[in-house]
Amino acid sequence: MKRKIYLFLMVFFSVITFAQKTVSGKITDEDGVAIPSASVTIEEPGKDAILAYGITNSKGEYKVTFTSSEPNVDLKVKAFNQKPLTKQISNSDQTLAFKLQSEATEIKEVQLKTKMITARGDTISYDLKAFDNKNDRTLADIMKKIPGIEVNADGTILYQGNAINKFYVEGKDLMEGGYGTITNSLPKDAISKLEVLENHQPVKMLQGKIPSDAAAINIRLKKSVTMTGRGEVGSGFGDPWLWNVKLTPMFFSKKQQWVVNYKTNNMGEQVENEGNILAFGSSWEGRRGNASQNNWLGVENASVPNLPVKRYLFNNVHYLSANYLTNIDSKKEWEFKANANYTNNAVERESNSVTRDFQQGTQYNTRFLNNFYTDKLKGELIFTKNAKKGFFKNTTTFSQFWNGDRAFAERNDRIGYRTGNESVQSPTSSFQNSLSTIIPWKEKMVNLKSYINYQDDRQTLEISPANYLQLPYKNLVKDTITNINFAGGSTALQDFRIRTLDTSHSANISFTAKGWTFTPEIGIDVSTDKLNTNFEGTAIPNPSITDDIPLNFNDLSYENDLTFAEITPRASITANYKSDAWNVWASLPVNFNNIKAEDAFRNVSKTLNKTTFTPNLFAQYSFASFFKASVNGNISNNFGDIQTAYAGYVLTSPSGFNVMNPKNPIPQTNTKSGGARLEYRNPLNNLFFNVGYRLSDTKNNLLASSAVNDLGFSVVEYIESENKRTNNSYYAEIGKYFPKFKTNASVTFNDTTSKSQSRRNNEDINTTNESNSLGFKFNNTYFSWMSVDFNFTKTWNKQSNGIISNDLGKTENYNHNLNVFFYPLESHTIGFYWDQINSNLGDTKLNNGFFDLSYQFSWTAKKVDFELKWMNIADKKVFERISVGDATITQTTMQLRPSQVMLSVKFNFK
Repeated sequence: MKRKIYLFLMVFFSVITFAQKTVSGKITDEDGVAIPSASVTIEEPGKDAILAYGITNSKGEYKVTFTSSEPNVDLKVKAFNQKPLTKQISNSDQTLAFKLQSEATEIKEVQLKTKMITARGDTISYDLKAFDNKNDRTLADIMKKIPGIEVNADGTILYQGNAINKFYVEGKDLMEGGYGTITNSLPKDAISKLEVLENHQPVKMLQGKIPSDAAAINIRLKKSVTMTGRGEVGSGFGDPWLWNVKLTPMFFSKKQQWVVNYKTNNMGEQVENEGNILAFGSSWEGRRGNASQNNWLGVENASVPNLPVKRYLFNNVHYLSANYLTNIDSKKEWEFKANANYTNNAVERESNSVTRDFQQGTQYNTRFLNNFYTDKLKGELIFTKNAKKGFFKNTTTFSQFWNGDRAFAERNDRIGYRTGNESVQSPTSSFQNSLSTIIPWKEKMVNLKSYINYQDDRQTLEISPANYLQLPYKNLVKDTITNINFAGGSTALQDFRIRTLDTSHSANISFTAKGWTFTPEIGIDVSTDKLNTNFEGTAIPNPSITDDIPLNFNDLSYENDLTFAEITPRASITANYKSDAWNVWASLPVNFNNIKAEDAFRNVSKTLNKTTFTPNLFAQYSFASFFKASVNGNISNNFGDIQTAYAGYVLTSPSGFNVMNPKNPIPQTNTKSGGARLEYRNPLNNLFFNVGYRLSDTKNNLLASSAVNDLGFSVVEYIESENKRTNNSYYAEIGKYFPKFKTNASVTFNDTTSKSQSRRNNEDINTTNESNSLGFKFNNTYFSWMSVDFNFTKTWNKQSNGIISNDLGKTENYNHNLNVFFYPLESHTIGFYWDQINSNLGDTKLNNGFFDLSYQFSWTAKKVDFELKWMNIADKKVFERISVGDATITQTTMQLRPSQVMLSVKFNFK
């Protein structure tokens, strides 16, 4: 492995240093006046390919770094209202000044090679018309075809493999990271162009002072005042009757923006996650995150296939959201935002599994039928000032959940056939407030941040009849395991409540010296968790159970009354450096950790007082105009939380108890990670690629030890034993757009090796996982009568740990998605869709193919589409999959949506 790392680093740094030459100087007009924004390009003689380019600054100065094996290169200068200049120069470091002659021109900006992609500084602009096809209707449809940009299944937008940090429409962040609604519903006809803002620092006060390596997306509209949006109404044949309604009107102006969104369907489309926060901005803006519950308890869940959600989701969802932004001062520096969404969703799920336990030589069958009910409300108020001379942002968020889960479980094992009804009720209330302000003080900046979060979670898990359970009990003193038998007809009940208060307050001051920006900071984090749990049930006396094992659950072993408090004063200094070539960032924090866990029931008190140093380093070097090379590394420490500190039994699932040993110390986790990355993005010839390496090493002082009986029920205990996890990953991606063929193609590759330790039935398990994946994406709109979108992923996995051998743990998976659209006549479209998912384990081969067909008529004058779509033509009822665990192999059959036909009307609001 070390040899691979050294080889990678040698290649990595040799690319950086090989034959680089730099040309710099100044561009002026005939009178000697500096010319800003002039383009300077370097090309090899006789070749239509730009090696590197630069743009002059306000003083007319330029600097271009390039790599070429030719003895001479062509230098070309272009500027507004100036005559272009071309000069052949030697391939060497030199300083050259040029005077341009005046010449009238109508060119508004310097277009580099092609109008479909233009570059100006750190902004790359895409003309979406160059990438769309006749069947595309929204921004999301086109964005998936743009080189260098990817859209994940959850809606996250990636640029060069990394998530964006902001999503703007006309420079305004209406959605505050929850941009899925706009990308899925903004009509392409309303868009002028899409801009990628590289190295984007969202806080204006910090631009040019605190660098960023993240990119943002900005959407430019055709009109300064735009009323638009997308709607769809559909009905279908099936059991039950199918419907699909989407109504998303939008309004954008210089002062106000709003989006209202209502979506409902029962035909398998997942719309409730559109409001999830996908871009988190800068830490200088305060804290933001998706509200979530502390879900400790859960019913047994049916498995989910690795298919597009529309293939298996039996849902009945209503999702309503509203986002509003307005400027509240004459200078348009202050913004007020109000965001709210409500979700009501019911989901059904079913699966059957056969599990073989190779450690115990047993086999058992299970069947789970689920009903999941989601009922949640979220509201948010945001006040923001983002100006060159001041920053303020306060975000207040309230969330309420009224969720409930149900399960009907069947088991067939050596004891016989058993059934159980399971339910979880889980109401949650959450309140958050995040405040951040930056105040200018002479040449310095003072940043004050405050965060408060209070959350109250309640959960009740009920299993009836209780004798469905065959739970093991582990005697922590004698290290023996005995099954607990429950009385027939009785009910098992697990109660849970946790109240959490998290606060974080900090102050820092930033000052600049010799190109560096230094930010010393002090702060304090305080969190308190209060946990109460209780388990109730009726056990049958068992002669094999010794007297010191409880036969009723009033014993303290099944209750928890735990207070977990953590106080962490901290001090740090952050250093930033930004130049034309370098972007360096280093954070050097020292944390004074003070943790105390107290359990009044057991008279247990644990404490930890430890000082930690957790540096985080990043350095990026830009060269030859199109290349960026970067390295990063960090050390982090985590001292566990209340979920790893309690000492009593908790039935987290009907499949088994979790328990912590009261003698264990506070959990400690130390992680060291690092990576190197090389990027190339050339908008001049539509070529993008990145290649990199990541490694991480994690050490823990507690080890998960599971006692699993031959029926698959378990008790999981954490024992004091040092263990580690390592992960090494190589990755690469290359994408190219071919204008002549109207084709975009990209290839991705990933190689990952991970090692981990665990313990199962007193046997140490050292697991090695090796995984390789190859991906390919292709779309073509060359023919006027047809367009093609195709992507596939092939993965190879090998797991070995002494129980699961190399042959048993070797799996292969393949999946592809093919969409072909035919345009036989004007306004008519025929679509063919093919999803294929294959998996192999030894001689077992499972092939799953799905086919859809659609016909669409477009009423062009009214911008209305009528679509008839037949989904799952083969009426495939189930999906099969094989999965490998530490000591088990499970073959699962999952229920799918049947064949269905939908008639839809799709339209733009304006």
